[in-house]
Amino acid sequence: MNNADEGRLTIGAVARKAGVHVETVRYYQRKGLLPEPPRPPGGVRYYGPEVVDLILFIKQVQYLGFTLREVADLLSFAAGDCTKLEWLAEAKLSEVDSRLTDLGLVREELEQLLRECREGRIATDWGLVEAVIGKKRGSGTGEG
Repeated sequence: MNNADEGRLTIGAVARKAGVHVETVRYYQRKGLLPEPPRPPGGVRYYGPEVVDLILFIKQVQYLGFTLREVADLLSFAAGDCTKLEWLAEAKLSEVDSRLTDLGLVREELEQLLRECREGRIATDWGLVEAVIGKKRGSGTGEG
């Protein structure tokens, strides 16, 4: 490595530092989320250390529920222009609220199943299935 390459990372080093596979780095490049440095003739591509931070950002917002398309939108916002960012954040917040409502319903169903089990009302191997789908059948939404 010559002096011009100091502080630069190979794709393998970037992947290790970011805790991802090399193929993940390549995939993000194909999706336009990461820059692809030029390859010198017969040489190795080198990345700046900022690419590691960018990958960590992508992984974190994915964990928060953003799709890669939404990540691309987040990365495309111009500094100081919050219009698109506000729209995306509001949409994601609405989605989170909806998921929280759904999770509350799941919690209620699980609590009901636990009560029925502890009271001995689920006695057969199929009792759990019947307890879950029985409510659907009883509400007239089941087929049969």
